[in-house]
Amino acid sequence: MQHEPEVKRWTAKRKAELVKEIIKGKTTVKEAARNYDLTPAEVERWVDDAMMGMENALKANPKDVREQYEKKIDDLHAAYGEAMLEVKFLKKLQRHLDQDDG
Repeated sequence: MQHEPEVKRWTAKRKAELVKEIIKGKTTVKEAARNYDLTPAEVERWVDDAMMGMENALKANPKDVREQYEKKIDDLHAAYGEAMLEVKFLKKLQRHLDQDDG
């Protein structure tokens, strides 16, 4: 991939080219971030996404990308619901403890 610091929009194709360079050892996350005015976290996320996609592509029965994201969303909704229940419980407990003190 040529040095293109003026890239305005990172298409999937451009991201894939950069991730391939990182995987092949032609550049590092830190160098790529610096060269393209990106954050290392952003580049690392692209590498992580590519690795997840690669793992899925090599499975005997690969999942659809949409299905993967829907599962992540479902998992996050479940975790959020659990957290909200915990918050409600703790608030009730606090009110109960406050009544006992009063």
